[in-house]
Amino acid sequence: MPDISPQDVANKLLSDGFTRDGPVASSLSDPIADTPMVVTLDELRPYELDPRLTRNPLYDDIKASIRERGLDAPPPITRRPGADHYIIRNGGNTRLAILRELWSETRDERFFRIACQFRPWPERGEIIALTGHLAENELHGGLSFIERALGVQKVRELYEQETGKELSQSELARRLKTDGYPVPQPHISRMQEAIQYLLPAIPTVLYAGLGRRQVEQLTGLRRAADRVWSARSRQSQSHLDFPTLFQDVLALFDSAASSFNVQRVQDELIGQMADLLGMDYDTLLFEITDSDRRWQVLSSEPSEAGATPAPAPPPSSAATGVPPTSQPENIRSSAAPAGTPHRNDTPPTATDTHTTAPSGTDESHSDDAQRATLLQEHIVSPAGTTERLQSIQRLVADHTGETLPDFERNVLQSIPIQAGSLYPISDVWYIEPALDEPDRLRTHIEQFAREIAGEAGLQGLVEACQEGIGFRCHKSEAGPELTRHAQATLALLHALSAPYLAIDHSPAGIDLSVLAGMLGMLLQGSPTDTASQDEPPNRLSDNALVKLFRMLRLVRRLRDIETGSTDGHHATARSSGASP
Repeated sequence: MPDISPQDVANKLLSDGFTRDGPVASSLSDPIADTPMVVTLDELRPYELDPRLTRNPLYDDIKASIRERGLDAPPPITRRPGADHYIIRNGGNTRLAILRELWSETRDERFFRIACQFRPWPERGEIIALTGHLAENELHGGLSFIERALGVQKVRELYEQETGKELSQSELARRLKTDGYPVPQPHISRMQEAIQYLLPAIPTVLYAGLGRRQVEQLTGLRRAADRVWSARSRQSQSHLDFPTLFQDVLALFDSAASSFNVQRVQDELIGQMADLLGMDYDTLLFEITDSDRRWQVLSSEPSEAGATPAPAPPPSSAATGVPPTSQPENIRSSAAPAGTPHRNDTPPTATDTHTTAPSGTDESHSDDAQRATLLQEHIVSPAGTTERLQSIQRLVADHTGETLPDFERNVLQSIPIQAGSLYPISDVWYIEPALDEPDRLRTHIEQFAREIAGEAGLQGLVEACQEGIGFRCHKSEAGPELTRHAQATLALLHALSAPYLAIDHSPAGIDLSVLAGMLGMLLQGSPTDTASQDEPPNRLSDNALVKLFRMLRLVRRLRDIETGSTDGHHATARSSGASP
């Protein structure tokens, strides 16, 4: 076979038989699973629907950290089908902006090429991306109230595009929780009010970071003033509608975000209303504050059309321990709320914003958000019925005239009340924030144990202890022999406290065997066939039983805090410094 020259080989390789005649891919397809990859700033864009509209308050700190250490936590990236660039998947737009700044300043390659984790675009991509950005922004620098509200509004639009129908506030709250960004329904209501009534008038103040507390004060003031205006304007000659009046007044305060004060807005609004309606300022002030108070206490403004209103508890029932009492609708205050200033030229103090609410009631019980939180604290396990079944039950009840039990209406009224105690019990289950720390819990637990023991004549046999659950018991060394009831009570308290004490601190000699035969009678009473009217009672009194329930609730909470344990939907990590 003759030798083939290199030129002949090249000619054969370049002949038509070796040419590509099939389609040529312009680029590789994206991975179908999470994949590490390196991308450049030219290939990466910020997420267009990022809820953060203002500069991250931690921007400078984050930039300094990235300059010194590099990008410790690169943001996850993704790409829409058919797009020619990657985007931030959830959180990280601030870091991307910082990288662009550092690259332009230093031309350091480590700021240009970024090792990222690529995650495929999900089926519900836009919704997952937006809720992810909302959640991440909350964790890194936080969002202002109006940014959060606008983000939730955009998510609602995406949900409605997905389902093809309008969503109620409760359904929106359910979907947000399912997608990893839980927002209580009362908060959604406040967000919508802020967008509709406040944002057009005070955008500067809202974007400067006006908080939820002040937004709730403004929306409460607007509702109360609107009700009074609607009732009074018929008698006056004014043709100005209230929404226009409210927005005009509010707009006067948009230029000075740092000195914005809700009390000044209230003062100006009531002053202009008094002039237009021909009324006395103080009279109008009282009507507005009283209207809002009655609306909160008696009506408890329903969150949706057709929802059953739930009466709000009295302002100080949980905070002070005073048992809540029902209030008839004809009750009216005899004077304006204390501390409410009259219209004058003296500016309110800086504390007015935080201490004086337009409604004139205690914040923790006058706003829907706190009430929703309080109700949620009473839900130990989820309801065992579906929404469809509940709808059918309501339909049947309407036809039969039956009244179905309403959890939100009854829960705060159905808890046993105890006033005869050093720490009155207005709610067996709910634990106030001021009480929710170990030393305070131990103090209350020890006091309840003393009072339970005192009813059985065991004075002096229970003492405070800084370890365990807050108390320990002593064996009776002298005095008359204890009754069976007293022995069982002491054994019960000892059995509850002893496991959490060190061995050298746990008293010996208390007979726990008595509980085997007496526990049932101690909690429930003597059997009917052996009880005698002449015998002393063998069971705990109703007072002692309620105190025992409350003590057990506080002990369980104490153990959760100290162990960082999780129980149902409640998780505690106080031992590591996190709030409950």
